[in-house]
Amino acid sequence: MDVWFWIWAALAAVLIVGEIFTAGFFLLPFGLGAAAAAVLALVGASIGWQWGVFLALSAVLLLSLRRFADKITHEPPEKVGVDRLIGKEGVVIETIEPGDGTGRVRIEREEWRADSAGGQSLAVGAHVAVERVSGTHLIVRAAHEIAETKE
Repeated sequence: MDVWFWIWAALAAVLIVGEIFTAGFFLLPFGLGAAAAAVLALVGASIGWQWGVFLALSAVLLLSLRRFADKITHEPPEKVGVDRLIGKEGVVIETIEPGDGTGRVRIEREEWRADSAGGQSLAVGAHVAVERVSGTHLIVRAAHEIAETKE
């Protein structure tokens, strides 16, 4: 057996096993390309053909598997759980003092404990937008601040 068979076979094994420990189908195309090159080495093809098949097959598989990975790992169209509240606007129903954690906001029909993201007090009736969620508290910012930063 040609020494190139063993090189390609070892490379294929390392890359395919490495794919198990990584995400995104990045190593798999190269592992399959190396496996194809090992088969060519086994049947006696020249080193040029081995490298050509390795590079061509790896490139084609990389492009097609990246598209597949992007398709199956896309963000769901609608967020679920508390993540659905990020970006939503609401009204302060209990004064929010920075760092106090005792303020409350109403978003749609739900009431949540809230903290101020900007470090300012937010009075009852102020319109706020949810910036993020921290545990069971919403971190909010005055809605007019959000509108100003978008302009």
